[in-house]
Amino acid sequence: MPYLKDPEGKQYLLLHELVDFEGKNVLEVGCGRGKMTWQYAHRAARVTAIDPKAEAIAIAQTDTPETLKERMSFLAADIADFNPPPDDRKFDLALYGWSL
Repeated sequence: MPYLKDPEGKQYLLLHELVDFEGKNVLEVGCGRGKMTWQYAHRAARVTAIDPKAEAIAIAQTDTPETLKERMSFLAADIADFNPPPDDRKFDLALYGWSL
C-alpha cells in the first residue's frame, strides 16, 4: 500500500468504528487509487470500486494485493452512468470517500 497516508491509523479506526464491513458487498464511489479501499477490503466479501478517472483505476488495479484480487472490481465509471455488472447488482453498503 505505497500511497496509504494514515500513519496514525485514525482514518482506519474511524472507518471501522462507523461501519461493519465483515462479509458485506461494498460499492465505493470515487475510489481514486484505492487509498481508502485497502483500509477495509480485507473484511468485505466483495468490493466494487468506481472512479471516473481511468488512470487512477489503472493504478488501483495494479496495486491490488494478490490476496484481494478475487473479491475486487475496479471500474472506470461515473456514478451517474454506473451500471453494475450482473453479479454486483446488490450492495450491502455504499461509501463515498470524501463524505468521511
